[in-house]
Amino acid sequence: MKHIVLALALGLSANFAFADAKIGSPAPDFAVADAQGKTHKLSDFKGKYVVLEWYNKDCPYVRKHYDSKNMQKIQTEMTGKGIVWLSVISSAPGKQGYLAAVDAAKNGEKEGTKATAILIDDSGKMGKAYGAKTTPHMYLIDPQGVLRYNGAIDSNDSADPKTIASAENYIIHAVASAEKGEKIAKETSKPYGCSVKY
Repeated sequence: MKHIVLALALGLSANFAFADAKIGSPAPDFAVADAQGKTHKLSDFKGKYVVLEWYNKDCPYVRKHYDSKNMQKIQTEMTGKGIVWLSVISSAPGKQGYLAAVDAAKNGEKEGTKATAILIDDSGKMGKAYGAKTTPHMYLIDPQGVLRYNGAIDSNDSADPKTIASAENYIIHAVASAEKGEKIAKETSKPYGCSVKY
């Protein structure tokens, strides 16, 4: 019995440790269709900064940032200066947060998202390639396609929107440092939120 439990534990940890994305290394390319049916590849955005945001409409930690309009504000600031922002839905069919393309488009309008595109990764292939663990889980990729940040959106892992104002926003700071050619002070952090529903 002990061996079975150990094997299960090892199996679970093996499934969880699927990240290929490493800071300072080329970010995994992908080919994923968005809510309008257009396929996006990371290589299409060469020469631009790209922010990836894992999304689940039913997750209270996602709701913290969307209901407060914090996420839309950051998206507006980033896309306004030419940064590509991709919201990624990796929930599998039948799992919490799953949205078919047409529903994702409607939901995006309802949310008032300012993302460049909403990617429908219902196979989980993109999420697993990056090792996306939570919603939200954030990544920053530089114009050369190198991963520069991997982790939480900010320093407060509460679902309470009142904590946003006093939290350190890691993705904003990462972008600001990268654009100035400076070393990013916090290149990784522990992502918080709901588990991605693969």
